[in-house]
Amino acid sequence: MLVAGAAVAVLALVPLAYVAFYVVVIGPVDLWHLLARPRIAELLRNTVTLAIACMAATAALGVSLGVLVERTDLPGRRLWHGLLVAPLAVPAFVNGYAWVSLDRSVHGFTGAFTVVTLSYYPLVYLPVVAMLRRLDPALEESAWSLGHSRARTFRTVVLPQLRPALLGGALLVGLHLLAEFGALSLLRFPTFTTAIYDQYGSTFNGAAATAMAVVLVLLCLVLLLAELRLRGNRRYARLGRGAARGAVPVALGPWRWPLVGVVGAVVVLALGIPAFSLVRWLVVGTSTEFPMAELAEALVATVALALAGAVATTLAAIPVVWLAVRHRGWASTVIERSTYIANALPGIVVGLALVVASLRLVPAIYQTAALLVAAYVILFLPRAVVTVRAGLEQAPTVLDDVAHSLGTGPLATARRVTLPLIAPSLGAGAALVFLAISTELTATLMLSPIGTHTLATEFWSASSELRYGAAAPYALLLVLVSIPATVLLMRSDSPATRTERVPA
Repeated sequence: MLVAGAAVAVLALVPLAYVAFYVVVIGPVDLWHLLARPRIAELLRNTVTLAIACMAATAALGVSLGVLVERTDLPGRRLWHGLLVAPLAVPAFVNGYAWVSLDRSVHGFTGAFTVVTLSYYPLVYLPVVAMLRRLDPALEESAWSLGHSRARTFRTVVLPQLRPALLGGALLVGLHLLAEFGALSLLRFPTFTTAIYDQYGSTFNGAAATAMAVVLVLLCLVLLLAELRLRGNRRYARLGRGAARGAVPVALGPWRWPLVGVVGAVVVLALGIPAFSLVRWLVVGTSTEFPMAELAEALVATVALALAGAVATTLAAIPVVWLAVRHRGWASTVIERSTYIANALPGIVVGLALVVASLRLVPAIYQTAALLVAAYVILFLPRAVVTVRAGLEQAPTVLDDVAHSLGTGPLATARRVTLPLIAPSLGAGAALVFLAISTELTATLMLSPIGTHTLATEFWSASSELRYGAAAPYALLLVLVSIPATVLLMRSDSPATRTERVPA
């Protein structure tokens, strides 16, 4: 496992090595001159402000909606759960396209904050809901019996138990936002990522772009250290079902229908606006057309690449998570943290790093599907790691000890005991990666084999030319392709809400 985890870490660190190499080439003096500019200060302010605001908003929204759906008598809770997960099927840049194409005044910080929050809050909502389903209400009842109010009980008992889900989801939101290009470009809000693309577009492999990539790496390290510090070393596993039961829903009373209106407003903004925009451009767009051959070719390529990337990424996450949870130490921590760094870099930096590495080390894989899948693994490994880790955290280690005492070897124990316990988390992680890959744009443009076109690349080609009608069919197919994975996430108890179901 250590060898496998180290190999995954080495692959994930290729983009960082690429940036570090060109930093050395640039030299410290020139690097300082490139960074000590008013433009860099403006980009830093924009990036940090948007990241903090969106992480806080998605955390608050995800927890609030999760509590409403799981712990109250909100009417139609099952329906609302499905609708609140559904925005995962709408890529952020499609969401941005929907808002901008309907109202050109949606731009700047307000537009970026709104679109990013509505696109990414399910990354917090889903794990929070899964954790709430798993919590034993007896803990809360004990707090009430000691005279604690519901608010204090939530703050001191429930919220600490939600820490892995909340911090993991917020970390994913922050990392995705650092690397987000499509939506922020459409909304005309400059960040380091959009500036890096502009630099590479004007001066390929420019020194200024590499300098800004260094700042993104540093911001990523700040996020990782903050999450590591806040998460601590607590263990959350529990053996057996015990006295656990479903929590009694809290009666909302006169707040019932106003809160239904709030949840409905979130669904309308996150799901209704994109749906209305797509239908509108399909009907009234002057450039709307349905080239069936091109649509089918892009659809097949998208599904094939997304499936291959999802399987490869989930398999790569297993040894990393196993070491981080079951064999904690400095080596395991370094391996796990290293998998997050590339996620904060724009896809174009990851693509350039793999182009240089493949041409110098393994020329045979240049412009092959294997190199593109490797890029997907680097970019989206954190999605699988966060999800699978949340599941393995709640799989009791004592079950492995019992299996070993009965003469079962390590591999057999993993196959018969541990893997069945974390199977929901594996499925959820693969579904999250599938969603990300099906909408990935820049690395696909750079590394895809000649003649390969995906729904995302064709959509971007049309929308960047303001041919909104021509882009609509590709956007619609992107949403339809994402629906099965979203349904899997909606139905899954992941991460690890079935840890008490131990195979005989």
